[in-house]
Amino acid sequence: MTYQEVLENARKLLYPKCKVCPVCNGRACAGQVPGVGGIGSGRAFTVCREYLDSISIPLDPVHEHWEADPSIELFGRKFSYPFFIAPIGGMPFNYTGALTEEEYCRATVMGALESGILAFTGDGPLDDYFPSTLPVIREAGGTAVSTIKPWGDVKIKGRIEDLEETGVLAIAMDLDSAALRNLRLKGKPAYTKSVEELKSIISFTGKPFLIKGVMTAKAALKCAQAGAYGIVISSHGGRILEDTPAPAAMITEIRQAVGSHLKIFVDGGIRSGGDVFKCLALGADAVLIGRPYAIAAYGGRQEGVKLYTERIAGQLKDVMMMTDCRDLKDIDAGKIRFSASGTN
Repeated sequence: MTYQEVLENARKLLYPKCKVCPVCNGRACAGQVPGVGGIGSGRAFTVCREYLDSISIPLDPVHEHWEADPSIELFGRKFSYPFFIAPIGGMPFNYTGALTEEEYCRATVMGALESGILAFTGDGPLDDYFPSTLPVIREAGGTAVSTIKPWGDVKIKGRIEDLEETGVLAIAMDLDSAALRNLRLKGKPAYTKSVEELKSIISFTGKPFLIKGVMTAKAALKCAQAGAYGIVISSHGGRILEDTPAPAAMITEIRQAVGSHLKIFVDGGIRSGGDVFKCLALGADAVLIGRPYAIAAYGGRQEGVKLYTERIAGQLKDVMMMTDCRDLKDIDAGKIRFSASGTN
């Protein structure tokens, strides 16, 4: 199977929910929530691509020849690349029923494992979604990060106990989904959490804990205070508020505030190895990619996920070679340039 065949298969299986556009930028699916778009005008999705497009990467090929090393150590393990699969759930109403929740989870978790990266699994309004991820995580030897919704504390701690039995590598909570329309439509309330509430949840497990949906330095410092391992700078794919900035635009401000006290992940419109490089140069430790991996999973299941990973990895290695970045520590803000409109 080729990556082009993956895309062709995905178009057949995902239409009309997702049109598998040449560039996944949120324009053709604006307002489709539930669905794959951004809420309202879709601006919170489209701005992600606009911001990353405003950053350029100057060439610097004057160096001895070597093979770039994009490997990274996180959660006490070494991974081949600094990009991972973002958590996506609700396949029947956000995408189509061509894949069940468990089939999607299996494609991403096993495809990631085969490719030397990690998949973040999800939670959601469907009662069978979270339980369906557990046997897959267990089969993968725990090599996944499970993302749980900000439910009530009893339910959260029950989820954590279930996950610890699987040997899961780390746990995340997408705190921004407290305002997620899909949960409200299904009558499944979720809640914001105070620093003290987060402390209690994080102290309940010995697993590294990440908080997703953080977009300000102030919020990031609260997460550090609560004892989080890291954060994911994210606008939930532009699906929560219509006027959020691009998550990548917030990386530097947050990194300056937290220093090395938190691992920083970021998602939102990342579509190439060049985009991965830009986010690392801005100060992120690693990135998450969502919708393109859903397309890869629908179009080719585990093999599609592996092919897409290899595509992004090859692009990242080329960018590193052409910017004199032998490994990830060589990537910094001096390797990128902003256009006049991209300095916000």
